[in-house]
Amino acid sequence: MVSPELNPMENVWAYLRANKLCARVWETYDDIVEACRSAWMFLINDPDRIRSIGKREWATVIR
Repeated sequence: MVSPELNPMENVWAYLRANKLCARVWETYDDIVEACRSAWMFLINDPDRIRSIGKREWATVIR
C-alpha cells in the first residue's frame, strides 16, 4: 500500500487541480480532455516546476 503523502505524483495532481483545472465548467467531455491535456503540457514543459511540486523536505532520505 502506498501512502499518498509519500507519493510525489499526488502533489502534481493537486497542483494541476488547484491551478489549472479549478473553478471551471466544461461543455463537453472533449473540452475536459483538452483542458487536462493543456494543463499537462504546461507542466511537462517546466521540469523545475515539477521538481518543486514533488519535493518534500521531510521525506528526503539522507545517507
